[in-house]
Amino acid sequence: MDQTNSNSPDISIIVPLLNEAESLPELARWITRVMEENGWSYEVIMVDDGSTDSSWSVIKGLHEENPAFRGIAFRRNYGKSAALYCGFKEASGQVVFTMDADLQDSPDEIPEMYRMVTEEGWDVVSGWKQHRQDNKLTKNLPSKLYNATARHITGIKLHDMNCGLKAYRKDVVKNIEVYGEMHRYIPYLAKNAGFDKITEKPVHHQKRLYGKSKFGMERFVNGFLDLLSLWFLSTFGKKPMHLFGFGGLLMFLVGGVMAIWIIVAKLIHQAQGVRFRAVTDQPLFYLALVAVILGAMFFLAGFVCELVSRSSSERNSYNIKEEL
Repeated sequence: MDQTNSNSPDISIIVPLLNEAESLPELARWITRVMEENGWSYEVIMVDDGSTDSSWSVIKGLHEENPAFRGIAFRRNYGKSAALYCGFKEASGQVVFTMDADLQDSPDEIPEMYRMVTEEGWDVVSGWKQHRQDNKLTKNLPSKLYNATARHITGIKLHDMNCGLKAYRKDVVKNIEVYGEMHRYIPYLAKNAGFDKITEKPVHHQKRLYGKSKFGMERFVNGFLDLLSLWFLSTFGKKPMHLFGFGGLLMFLVGGVMAIWIIVAKLIHQAQGVRFRAVTDQPLFYLALVAVILGAMFFLAGFVCELVSRSSSERNSYNIKEEL
């Protein structure tokens, strides 16, 4: 896609959307007002994730009125991560913002978040919807549990990791890859890429004015599974043998020692003429065999994963901060 300006703008705003035709004109006016009041150069990249309403027509109209508003339209729905990935790829601003298109995120928060990145030196500033305007039973309580789990696993002390309103230094979005359902964990992706200056800012959260939420309760289950996947890949992605090999070796040794102990105890009792149980009559013997077999399988799985990791084209891919 061609850039609208030869020089990089101050701000890029990525807006992923699905069937938000009613809210887009108001959002565009709101963003334009904030940008003009602060005298920033900007671009707004609206990514239409396979909308079935008139969202794309609205985006084309906004572009005709103001070339700073650009658009990307998917042929079908791929999900928010895909929309953010394409938006990050096209973004050229020195500070990159993401926000939802449903008017629940306020563009009035942009100036302070921009200052926190440019003046205070934060890599990521995440919004914190301190006072949510969603249904408390279906959104608030599950969200608190989800965020508490995410804080524990990632070590990033954010109250609302999944907030759509975030600000990033440009280097951050150019050095991470968002895929699958990983849009929920972009701060964690940034941390794993070496951008550890991550903070949050309480932001105003508004009630949805148009349409309905595109996310159901299943997002919390999927989010937890994605978090475990991301934790595993970031911790053992390049050294899988450290997990599978150690676990497999431990199970193999424990099972082997148990089996040998049972057999030796039986032979000793038999030699002394003491009453004994047959080895095959003891459930513990079968548990020991299962442990030996599982241990061998885990070890082999780690070995295979290690071979795959060594063959990866990204095995020596590192983010370099500076060079002299």
